[in-house]
Amino acid sequence: MDFSYRFIIYLHVLSAIVSIGPFFILVPVIKKLKASTGEKLAAYLDIFRFAVWLSKHSGHVLVGSGVLLVLLGPWTWQTPWIIMTLVIMFASLFFLARAFSPTLQKLAEDGQDKAILIAKLNRTTWIYIILLSAMLWFMVVKPPLW
Repeated sequence: MDFSYRFIIYLHVLSAIVSIGPFFILVPVIKKLKASTGEKLAAYLDIFRFAVWLSKHSGHVLVGSGVLLVLLGPWTWQTPWIIMTLVIMFASLFFLARAFSPTLQKLAEDGQDKAILIAKLNRTTWIYIILLSAMLWFMVVKPPLW
């Protein structure tokens, strides 16, 4: 295994960490949202927006490095764990596109039911953590599904 392939593996793993990690930080931030107003609320929403932005852009590196690993490595696109990872990834792309931004925008507006929006944000965060963890499981375990 040459240096460039190992470096791509490193980038892939690092981008997976950066893609998943921020969402665990958001769990306590969600709790802080419940009691916050004004500038504190805006600051917590900025943290949320940044975490989603960071995860989205590290996901680009994750996908790019994953494609390179398949093209340069011993696996094919028909490998079961790669297919399952791609299925979950495409489902999570549609989920991420509509999951956070509209809710965060509504939370910033006056007159919205904050408790319902925070509950939705909490549920959405955990669903996304589960989706990302499932993809991570397939990439690490590489189960022979069929």
